[in-house]
Amino acid sequence: MKTENLPKWNLADLYDGVESAEYTALKQELIELTDRFAEEARNGTLRSTYPAGWLEACLELYNRLGDSYEELDAFVSMWYTTSTTDQAALAELNSLEELGLAVQAAEVSFKNSVAEIADRLPEIFKTKPALAEYRFFLEEQLFFQQHQMSEREESLAADLMRSGGNAWGRLFQAVSSTASADWVENASNEPAGKGSVGKKTCEKKTVTELRGMAFDPDRSVRHRAWLKELEAVEQVEIPLAAAMNGVKGSTVSLSRRRGYESVLEKSVQQARISRATLEALIGVMEESLPVFRDYLSGKARLLSLERLSFYDLFAPVAGQTGTKSGTKSSFMPERWSYSAARDFILTHFRSFSAELADFADAAFKKGWIDAQPRAGKVGGAYCITLPVTGETRVMCNFSGNFGDVKTIAHELGHAYHHHVLRDAPHLFRQYPMTLAETASIFAESVVIDGALQAAGPEEKLPIVEKLLQDSTQVIVDILSRFKFESAVLERRERGELSPEELKRLMLEVQTATYGDALNADELHPYMWAVKPHYYSPELAFYNFPYAFGQLFGLGLYNRYVQEGSAFLPVYRNVLLSTGKGSAVEVTRAAGFDIESPEFWRSGIAALKGRVDEFLKLVPGT
Repeated sequence: MKTENLPKWNLADLYDGVESAEYTALKQELIELTDRFAEEARNGTLRSTYPAGWLEACLELYNRLGDSYEELDAFVSMWYTTSTTDQAALAELNSLEELGLAVQAAEVSFKNSVAEIADRLPEIFKTKPALAEYRFFLEEQLFFQQHQMSEREESLAADLMRSGGNAWGRLFQAVSSTASADWVENASNEPAGKGSVGKKTCEKKTVTELRGMAFDPDRSVRHRAWLKELEAVEQVEIPLAAAMNGVKGSTVSLSRRRGYESVLEKSVQQARISRATLEALIGVMEESLPVFRDYLSGKARLLSLERLSFYDLFAPVAGQTGTKSGTKSSFMPERWSYSAARDFILTHFRSFSAELADFADAAFKKGWIDAQPRAGKVGGAYCITLPVTGETRVMCNFSGNFGDVKTIAHELGHAYHHHVLRDAPHLFRQYPMTLAETASIFAESVVIDGALQAAGPEEKLPIVEKLLQDSTQVIVDILSRFKFESAVLERRERGELSPEELKRLMLEVQTATYGDALNADELHPYMWAVKPHYYSPELAFYNFPYAFGQLFGLGLYNRYVQEGSAFLPVYRNVLLSTGKGSAVEVTRAAGFDIESPEFWRSGIAALKGRVDEFLKLVPGT
């Protein structure tokens, strides 16, 4: 794996720089479309005399400028997130933000104008049935219009956000992607051998690289990487705390000015769920904690530990049953090559759907995946779409563990979702955070379940454990993040939080969720400093949607298991509908009541079954 060349994006395949004719033409088109949309949104004469025609014209322009802006923003975001030290990338990002101010101003005008004809919408839908498809979108616009400041205030807020919340978010990206610590290869305290000068080789490792070492089978390596990660983040804790305060301060101030009861109220609406749905979900996550603590205790026994430490959460367990000591799994090698990961994913995608497999195969062959970890590249993974080009791209940091394989499958699920929606108008492709995880979790499930069906007894253990490892992150760790963000926002109302307070809050929520399943002396006080989802001022609480997506995706997959290929068109229709209604409506069409705790308990029950299966494989259980 070390000698394998991991793929990097060639952005010139899309646009040969921001000075290229194609890029500058698209940028000019965005400017012109924005001006026309803004003019049309304020066209009171047409709005009052022919509201149906006015609305049709506005939506047509809105869709076109949305495609243009999304394309430009995706290209520059790809450039910047893989090269955060490139000043040209940052400059173009700032240039796009400048254009985005005009887009946001036009959107504010559009919402106000829609509010003026709200009572005429039922008649408009009768006159032009095609516009009725936008019913949910327009109702959502009316909700946000009620929480909108004046046009001048919204314009000022958008302008200040560039040097406020968004700038703090970029500071986090720049600092976190370059933070590093010295890594001594020969770190043993043993005296140098005879004839050796005892010289140690030292290199810098970024936080992203150190986090990847949490999957190392050697506990001493994991422990040292964890210590080095804490050391690296400690060196930059002050600017990262400042970024957290800047982002959350912007969020709190704007939510108050816009008349929301809380930041959470806006997040619930952005997720397109009801408060009853969130309360049911969080309540079931709380009551499920003992299930995951049983798994963590079983993993500790498997690793011959009294209790896991935080750096053991991702430890591989291959070969730990003791039934076939030294046997290497053909399904779960300790270290994966990128090519092996590709073949594994494609094999199991094809068992579900030829369309999904063919799409993923094309993504691999066309170089749509940037998998190489490197300095200046942000950590984590994401999928991004380029609607004008008609393609998607995946960013990840491949280090050779099975988690990376699962991550690629996850992001390709997102990419497939974009592929299914590629011909839909821009406004119908804007699905909420909750439903955004549907296809990704489903894709993961296809790969995991396919591997389990083909695996022998010895090979099942690491597969089941990996599934539970990730499920624990999505339920237990996500719950800790929800609690942490709630506490931070509540305290940010009163003033700024110091690095010490942020660390204390993080340890408190980790103790509350992981309980005694983890060593209280070796938790991770800096998780707030390595998770990018905290640093988006317009997107708070980007945590519970993962739990929603996990359990909803499992629910869909369980239906597929029961119904077989007959479920494929149902699944595709679910993906097609994700941008056209609330999560409650979309999931109800699939046969689920997400406002009921029983729905969420059914998902937890499926995971408990996996825990029971895992514990049976643990010696001495």
